[in-house]
Amino acid sequence: MTNTQVTHVQIDNYGPWTVTPEPRREVDLQTLQSRLYADLSQLVGNRGGYVFFSRFDNMVAVTNGLTVDDHALIQESVGNRYPVTMSLSVATGTTPAEALGTATEQLQEAGSAQDKSRREILRGRAIEEEYRTGEDLQIAHFDVVNATGKYTDELNEFDTFIEIEQGYAELMRYMRQAYDSLSFFVGGDNIIAVCSAMDAEDYRDAVAHVSDAVDVELQVGVGRGAVAHEAGMAAKHALEECRATGEEVHVDWSTTDAEPPA
Repeated sequence: MTNTQVTHVQIDNYGPWTVTPEPRREVDLQTLQSRLYADLSQLVGNRGGYVFFSRFDNMVAVTNGLTVDDHALIQESVGNRYPVTMSLSVATGTTPAEALGTATEQLQEAGSAQDKSRREILRGRAIEEEYRTGEDLQIAHFDVVNATGKYTDELNEFDTFIEIEQGYAELMRYMRQAYDSLSFFVGGDNIIAVCSAMDAEDYRDAVAHVSDAVDVELQVGVGRGAVAHEAGMAAKHALEECRATGEEVHVDWSTTDAEPPA
C-alpha cells in the first residue's frame, strides 16, 4: 500500500480573466502559464515534491513531506508575484487517484473554478510526520525505447510528436483505469507515473498493453521513497539500468542515497 499526498493546484477564475476586459494575447497567456509552472516546480521541488503541469490552469503536485503551512507560503509567494491567484487542495490516499479525487472534491465544494468570489482557497490535510515512511511513494519513470533512432532521426517533428503522444495517452489511460495511478508527460519521450502498490509484473503488463494498443515500446524504472524527489531519483537510476541492460522493467525497492533538496 502506498500513502500518497497530492495537491490540486487551480488558478482562480482564470477563464474569465483571460478575456477581461478583452481577450488577452495568446503569447502572453502562454508565457504566464509557463512561468507559473516553472516557479511552482521550483517552490515545491525545493521541498522535495514534484509538480506536473496537466492543463496549466490546473496542475497536480505530489507533496509528501510538505505541510499545510508550506502550501500557504507557496500560495502567498504566487499571489505576490502574479496577476492571478491560485487555490490549493491537499489530500492523501492509498492510491494517487484516490488522493487526487479527494483533493478535487474539496476544491469543487469551495466553489466553481470560475467563481469570482472564490480566491486562494487552501483546504485539506497533510500526512503527519509520525505516519510517514520511506515506502509512502512509488514512482515510475517511463521512456520510449530507442526514440531517437525510431522517431527523432527518421520522422519529421510533428509525426514524432504524434507517436510519442499516442504512447503517453494510452499509458496514461491504462495506468489510471487498471492501477489507479497517475501518469504525466514531462518532455522528450519521458513519462513519470505516481503509482499505487504495483509490482514488476504489473509494470510489464502496462508496457505490453501500450505496445499492443499503439505499437510504442516502453521501458520503465521504478523507485520508492518518503518524498517524490527520493522516489523519483531511485526511478531514474532504475531506468538507467534498463538502458544499460536492455531490461524492459527494473524495480528498485531500496531508497536512494540522494537527499531531498534543502
